Amino acid sequence: MADKSKPIIFVQFIVLMALVVGLSIASVQLWGGKAEQIPEDIKLSFAPDMTIGQFGKANDLANPVLKAVFGLESKKDLEKPLDKSGMTNEQIEKKVMGSLALAAEHESKDWIKILVKFAAWIAFLVLAFFMMRRGLIGPASRKWLYISSVFIFGIVLGSDPSAMGTVKDAIVLFASKGVIFPPRMIALTVFLLMVLVFNKSICSWGCQAGVLQDLVFRLNRNRKDTKGILPQYKPSFAVTNTFRVLFFTLFTAAAVIWGLDLFEYIDPFKIFKPAALGAFGIAFVAVLLTSSLLVYRPWCHLFCPFGLVGWLVEKVSIFKIKVNYDTCIACEACSAACPSTVMDGILKRERTIPDCFSCANCIDVCPTDSVSLAAGKRDLPSENKFTKGP
Repeated sequence: MADKSKPIIFVQFIVLMALVVGLSIASVQLWGGKAEQIPEDIKLSFAPDMTIGQFGKANDLANPVLKAVFGLESKKDLEKPLDKSGMTNEQIEKKVMGSLALAAEHESKDWIKILVKFAAWIAFLVLAFFMMRRGLIGPASRKWLYISSVFIFGIVLGSDPSAMGTVKDAIVLFASKGVIFPPRMIALTVFLLMVLVFNKSICSWGCQAGVLQDLVFRLNRNRKDTKGILPQYKPSFAVTNTFRVLFFTLFTAAAVIWGLDLFEYIDPFKIFKPAALGAFGIAFVAVLLTSSLLVYRPWCHLFCPFGLVGWLVEKVSIFKIKVNYDTCIACEACSAACPSTVMDGILKRERTIPDCFSCANCIDVCPTDSVSLAAGKRDLPSENKFTKGP
């Protein structure tokens, strides 16, 4: 069977984007839900001899907010003088804004959908894990897994929550309001545990935006999924990771100094919530996904804050891509088929190993079954293993 023609690639890309956007619009209307937005600061009213209860009524603050701010233990505490709280007006304002932000976060969540999504993630990652361990992921099964993941975790279950959101939203909320939303920290811990157990599994198979990029990349591959039909490029990890670190630093500085969320304007997860994309966001996501035909997961390598954090945790993953050098014949087919530079780093161990998204290309193409997903420390090749002969 011949490989697809170049025009077919663009037709498939356009059809895929139309389906994702169209079905996402329908899904958002079905689920409904409230937008996640950090509330603006409000000017609070203070008066001499005001009690805590009077302060709450004057500023339309619910008792749970007052309890969180002042540590109330009973309704009788509402009668305590405000000036006896042990806090200045500025400190009270800060705590009220933080409490209101946490309340807004909690109110905006669809907790049933979130629990369903986490359960589906765990089930899906277990499936991918066993398929990789048994060498069952090839060109066809890989695409179907990606299609299923985009449909389940993106179209059906929506843009939020996401692994990226646990990092960037936590930073923005803490920088602007000085508070941490505990459920988000629990979610981040679960995501990082997924990375710890099975490489970058949540990014590999469960991240709706990451998997969509991967699926787009595969549209521009030959039928064996070993090389691009249109030229595909593997940027240096030194360049991409430097950019990712610099962007993360800029994002954090903007959040701390101005309370600004830079990701809000370029968030690719919003393709699953299209109405939330502004004109600039539409243009950015269009360029990002189009470039995904030629470069593997550009968002993950250049921008994603969880990608950066996950890459660090990935260094101590229990299960990872490993090479058996006793049976490896140094043909480097795995490195050639790998969509990024990571397999070359794993194979030769000559440089820092980039993000590995466990796509299983390396396992599938190895002629001697020397590449596998396995537990334990990676071995080192012999000194002359990959030295080219005369």
